[in-house]
Amino acid sequence: MTTEIKASRSNLRAILTGTVVLLSLAILFTLGTWQVERLHWKEGLLADIAERRAAEPVSLAEIEQRAAAGDDIEYRRIALSGTFDHTKERHFFATFEGRTGFYVYTPMTLLDGRKIFVNRGFVPYEMKEPATRVEGEVSGEQTITGYARAKLSGKPSMLVPDNDLSKNIFYWKDLDAMAASTGLSDVIPFFFDVDASVTNPGGWPKGGVTQFDLPNNHLQYAATWYGLAAALLAVVFAMWWRSRKPAPSTAEEVP
Repeated sequence: MTTEIKASRSNLRAILTGTVVLLSLAILFTLGTWQVERLHWKEGLLADIAERRAAEPVSLAEIEQRAAAGDDIEYRRIALSGTFDHTKERHFFATFEGRTGFYVYTPMTLLDGRKIFVNRGFVPYEMKEPATRVEGEVSGEQTITGYARAKLSGKPSMLVPDNDLSKNIFYWKDLDAMAASTGLSDVIPFFFDVDASVTNPGGWPKGGVTQFDLPNNHLQYAATWYGLAAALLAVVFAMWWRSRKPAPSTAEEVP
């Protein structure tokens, strides 16, 4: 009976171990395959962004038609003409080229009277106030080129601080709050980033701050999950191979 109980327990332990190993392998291979799929998606997205960056600027009307149809307008190139209202610029806290400061979002009144918030570029922290960069407050009708940037549906993360409207410091790009804090109406529901070709007297704000490099570590993640699966298989094989060897005898042979 003792031998049968030991054999039964051994079989049960083998079944449980095999089940855990198979389940673990399934999870690891699933995660690795998911990362490969994410890799292909990210590569396609980066290629699409590169294509949009190289395209000729289109009219605002075309971008609005795309947006109305539910198409992705992010990073599509546009050409705009209008006048800036520098008294209503909003400041988005940012870092650029290793410096802390702000992206300056200034409403532009278009020829049809509507407004759009334009990211004119970066200014260092100590140049937040317009009085420190008067030369860059260009007047009159301006024609600019740049990229459409979609409106955020909400705060991107709980870790992001709330916007400080009293100090005119935005930690996330809340278009509705920007418009409301300036008293503007008839605001186009997306942003516009100027490209590097747009320069300002005195050098500030410095345009061309749009970030195009998206993190793409999916190949590394896939290799990690597949590597863990391979390591698990190696451990299981080593244990199986070891179990095949006969147990060493402790009894001494009598001549």
